[in-house]
Order: sequence, then structure tokens, then C-alpha cells
Amino acid sequence: MEPLRVGDPSRIGPYRLLRRLGAGGMGVVFLARAPGGAIAAVKTVRSSYADESGFRARFRREVEAARHVDSRWVVPLLDADAEAGTPWLATSYVPGPSLGEAVDAFGPLSLASVRVLGVRLAEALEAVHGAGLVHRDVKPGNVLLAPDGPRLIDFGIARSSEATALTSSGVIVGSPGFLSPEQARARGGGTGPPSDVFSLGCVLAFAATGVRPFGGGAVAGVLLRTVYEEPDPAALPDALADLLGECLRKDPARRPSPAVLRAQLVETAAAAGSASAETAAAGPAEPSGWLPAPVTRLINDRSAAVLSIGAIEPTRVPADTPSAPPRTTSGSRAANTVSSDAATTAADSVPRALARRGFLRLGSTAGLLAAGGGAWWWSTRTEPGTPKPPGTGRPRPELVVAFHGDLTGADRAIGRSQLNGARLAVEQFNARKDRPFRLRLRAHDDGGDTGRARELAARLAEDAKVLAVLGPTSDACFSATERTYTEAVMPFVSVSVGTSTQSSTFGMSVFHCHAALRVTYELLATPCVRYLGNHVDARRVLLVDDRAQKDFSWAICDQAEKALRGSGRKATVTRVAAGRIDYASLTAEVRATRADAVVFTGDAPRAAGLASALSAARFTGTRMATERALDPRFLSTAGAAAKGWVFVTGFTDPTGRASVRAFTTAYRARFGTAPGWYAAEAHDAVMFLARACAKDGTALAERGAIARRMPEVTYSGITRTLKYETGFGYNHDAMFVFRATDERFRYLGQYKEDAVS
Repeated sequence: MEPLRVGDPSRIGPYRLLRRLGAGGMGVVFLARAPGGAIAAVKTVRSSYADESGFRARFRREVEAARHVDSRWVVPLLDADAEAGTPWLATSYVPGPSLGEAVDAFGPLSLASVRVLGVRLAEALEAVHGAGLVHRDVKPGNVLLAPDGPRLIDFGIARSSEATALTSSGVIVGSPGFLSPEQARARGGGTGPPSDVFSLGCVLAFAATGVRPFGGGAVAGVLLRTVYEEPDPAALPDALADLLGECLRKDPARRPSPAVLRAQLVETAAAAGSASAETAAAGPAEPSGWLPAPVTRLINDRSAAVLSIGAIEPTRVPADTPSAPPRTTSGSRAANTVSSDAATTAADSVPRALARRGFLRLGSTAGLLAAGGGAWWWSTRTEPGTPKPPGTGRPRPELVVAFHGDLTGADRAIGRSQLNGARLAVEQFNARKDRPFRLRLRAHDDGGDTGRARELAARLAEDAKVLAVLGPTSDACFSATERTYTEAVMPFVSVSVGTSTQSSTFGMSVFHCHAALRVTYELLATPCVRYLGNHVDARRVLLVDDRAQKDFSWAICDQAEKALRGSGRKATVTRVAAGRIDYASLTAEVRATRADAVVFTGDAPRAAGLASALSAARFTGTRMATERALDPRFLSTAGAAAKGWVFVTGFTDPTGRASVRAFTTAYRARFGTAPGWYAAEAHDAVMFLARACAKDGTALAERGAIARRMPEVTYSGITRTLKYETGFGYNHDAMFVFRATDERFRYLGQYKEDAVS
């Protein structure tokens, strides 16, 4: 829990606000007291969602449906107002931890506890489905633990703004690792009650073993395993393996209903002679002692802390403070049901155990950027919104940004290039005397090792002087550290990471802590498809999924295949093993499919081998590859066969883009060499963070304030414009095209530009 902030309302409808419980992309959640004294959780919806066409109608429809959900094991809806300027709803408050939080803190539950958990949640889903709803996001973070049993939360209401996506194909809704195959395939309207049963099977497996049935890591890999592979045997306890296996069937029609699942769980408990059989079958009677003692103690501590909250008085704006209209943190209009006076908390402290309320996270973190140009860093003019000069005679405060990257490992060339680009940005920023603070850059090396990366992230998270992080360099180190940085509310900007963010699956209350300067890998399919359709009119395309590149390759081929077929073109995906490639067989497949274009997703040496084979076979069609092959080794190995190959990337060429040439000149003068890949992007990342570290001419010296500021900032950089867009995050068009010519790669431009041909 957090204190209320100046600008927060003191009352929403009839509810008196006491604390902040969470904030995210969709809105803010408050702890509140009802007129009769009961404690409730009040969730507000941002006006950006409320103003969407049809939102209020969907909100009203789902609220009405939720009123008909009658189950003790579903957190009840108390009240809602869809017509308010800031739509809101109130539910009962449960002081227990989420299942995910409990397993992370205290380990897996006993089989007896898991059976009780399964029986109660199956009952909850019966009620939800009986009301005509599909939960669509059954996961550990949406299951709260109480002394008398679990509670299911956020069934459709907190996801009202996604109603269109939930019934549309092509959009994945849910939490990777706990969603069903039909959700992973983005079937939209084809997602029904059996999808919730699959997710419940994943939840029970996680509760019993602490292992996700389809693993973790990059989202694309989790989705691939969910659709095509069997669950990890280590995630299925022997006593429940058969039953959970039925829940996890790929075919929705073959999964048990919640009622059948509930009955089978009771049966397995009876067969095992477990005391939970009587408990689980007893109906609504309290299952005394069903939770481990540490979880019960945590619930008691949280309950006591909530009861100890005293009266909250409105905070008045001091008389000597310039008047300004109050600004709600959700960015929404003032509602006639929301008081405009600001509020804060009493001086009483809140125990550390109450610091996080994972189940009340409304939004997810997205990590993407919008393409653009400009050179604000290089100009000497003052842009609109630039902080005003501080008062003369006062030393400027120094804000510390940590560079976390690979400086000695496999990606050291990229890491060092990023570090140098960041250093140049810091030097230029500090040279401007009109800045309200100075930046200090501290470099840290993880060597590309995930263990070292975790240790480093933990140290930086504990270091109160570090206010933001640039990095990590590699996907693996990003995945290993994202949770640590998110839990610490550490603003961090990644430059070369293409894996999807996992923050939305952590079950925590988070800000938009992460921004990524490059697109996720699957989006690289977009410039491929655009080039094949707009510039060469390819009709039959062979997509080569090089398994040596794992999720990167699969994601691009999967998205490109869908897009090409959707545009009426024939697309064939062929997979080559991670080991040695039989180029003769692959070339024969090109002929057999009569392909007029080939897209290869492997690295430079393997792409060079294919280039030579295609040249020998006199293939004259379009040949494309990705940034993984954009390496001098491709040119030197393929020789003349390399000429004409087209490459799509998530980074620009600092020596070929006009807006980056001044940076390139300065980089050469400072470091004696041309900037490498991602140097210019790292420069933009630092300047974006610098813009986020100031507001209204004042330096922000607190991580949470910087994290909240990040989505508000628009920065026109030398490689793109960084601006947060609801539904897209920070970036979805920053993709570029190169072509191999005589002994070099020629930069063609951003993939939508006319110069790309």
C-alpha cells in the first residue's frame, strides 16, 4: 500500500479513499471505506479507455453480468458507475496474498491444499460460466488466499476495455504460461469456458510444484510450447498428473467441465485418504488449516494493518503554492462522483508486508517505441517542454543512471557500443547549463551471464542512489533481471532486447518501469511482408525457420506466414535443425514450392551457406534475412552470392541516416572509430531518461516518480520519436532495411520510407 498522493480524489462515489493499492495502464486501485465502515477495493478506469467507442456499453454489460455471479469463492462486486467521468467499480477487499505471491515466498502448497484450492476454484468457474462470462485470465496473480478458501478476482470486469480484442482474432489476451492453446493462437471469439479449465490446470500444477507447465522465458517460446508441446512432467505431481493432464488437453472439447473437475478432485482426495476430502466436499464450511502456517500469519498481519488505519483527512493546498487544477493520476476527466480535493494519509506507518498488492495490478507493461527522427540532442535551441534553467548560484543535483550491459562476453561489441553512445549523451547533456540536474553514468558488466546479471540487478535495486538503468544488452540477461527491476520500481530502458516483457504476468502492482528502444522480434515480420508485397510483388514465399535461433526465428516465420496468407500470397514454412544444414535439400525445396522469394532467419554463416547454394542453383528471386545475418562474415563468406540480399533490422545505421550524422561525427572524434550497432539508440535512451527525470523544471529524485513520468514524455531523438501509445507501448515502427552490395551493407531507410526499394 502507498499513501494517497496530492491530486488523488478523497472520495469516489460513496467510498472514502484510504490508501493506494496499485496503478497500471488501465487505471488506479484504492483501498476505501464504505459508508457502513466496510473495507473495499475501488478500481478506476482511465479516461483514454472510457472515451473509446462502445466502452461504456461494454462496461455496463459486463458489470450487469458480474452482478449475477453468485459464489463465495468469487470476490463480489459491490458497486459500480459506468456513467461517471472516471468509470469505477468496487469489490470486497481480501487481505490475503495472491497464490503467486505465496508460492514465490513460501514454496509450493501441499497436495491437500491444492485439492481444496482446485475444488473451490472449480466452483468459482461454475458460477462465472453460469453468468455467461469467460474469465480468460485465470492465473496465480488472480487467485487470493483467505483463511476460509481462495477467491477468484478480475473476471472480465477489469478487462472491460479489452472486450473488442477478446472477441477478435489475431490478438492474444491472457498471461503467457497460464493461457490456453486457443488463446495462444489468438482465436478471439473461439475462446470459451474450456479455456478457463486449461488455465486452472496450469494454476493447480504451479501451486503443487512451483513450476509452470509450459516453462518460462520469452513469450514466443511459451506460446509455442503451449500450442504444440506437452506440459513439463516436473510440473505435474504424480497424484494429480492424470487429472491435470486432462485439463491441459489441446482440444477444448476433451477437457473436463468445472463440475466434473471438482468431483474428480474430491475423489482423488478420498482415494488418497486425505483429510482434504472431507474438507473439499463439505461445501461452504470453513476449511480450517488448509493453508501453510506462514501464509496464515501473513494474512493475519495484513488484516491487522488494515484495521489499524486511522481516519484520513483531506490535504489542502498550501496558500503559498500557485493554484493549479488537480490532476488525477489516471489522466481522466473530473467526475461528478469524484471529489476534487486532494488527499493524503495520516502519519501512521504501514508494515512492510503490505507494501505490494499484486492482485490489484490493472495494467501491463509494454516495451515498444514509435519511429521518427530529429536531433534535439544536437541542437542548441530550447524545445517546448524543456526544463527551465535553475536558479543561479545553486549547484545542480546529480542523478545516477547505471549502465547494465555485456562488456566482456559474447555481445561485448554491442555492449561497448551502447556504453559509448550513452557516455556521449551524458557528456552532451551535462554541458548544457540550462539543465536542472547533472547525469552521472556508472557502468556495470554482466559478461552476458544470467547469474551475474541477476546479482548485479539485485545490487543496483538495493542501491538507493541509482534512479534508473540502461540495459541489459542480451535477451537472456533481460529475462533474468526484469522481475528484480520491476519489483524495485526501477525505471529501465533496454536498447537491444527484442524479447517480450513479462511484467504483466508477475501479479504485482507496477508502474510502466520498462521502455524498449527496439521492437519485439515477431514485429520484424512486418517489414519483410511489406517489402515482399510493395516492392517485389512476391506471390510464393518460402520462410525458413532456423531452429538454431529458437523463438526469434519461430516468431518471425509464424507472423509472416499469417500476414502473407492474409494478403492472398502463398507462404510455406520449412524448418531446419539447429545442427548442420543440408543446403542442397533446402534449395530443392525452393524449387519444389516454385518460390519467388526466400526469407531466412538464421545467422550470418548459415545465411552465407544458403546464399551460395541459391546462387549455384541460379535462383533469381528475392532473398531476405534478418539482423542476425547482418554481419561482415556474411559478405566475406558468401562473396558474390551475397549481392542483392535484403535485411530487416530493429536498429538504424548511424553512418547512413541523415539525422544521425552529427552524432556519428562526434562519436568518431570522441572514440576514434565509427559507432557500432545500437550506439545511436543508446544515446536516445539516455536523453529520453533525462527528459523523464525532470518535470516542470524540477529534478525528480525518486524512482517511482520517474517511472510514472516515462509514459508522459515525448522525445524526438536522432533515431526515432519516443512516445508512449496506449495499446502499443513505446515503439512499433522502428524497423529498418539494408541491402548487401559490393562488399558492404547499404542502409535503405525506415521500412515505410519511399527510399526502401
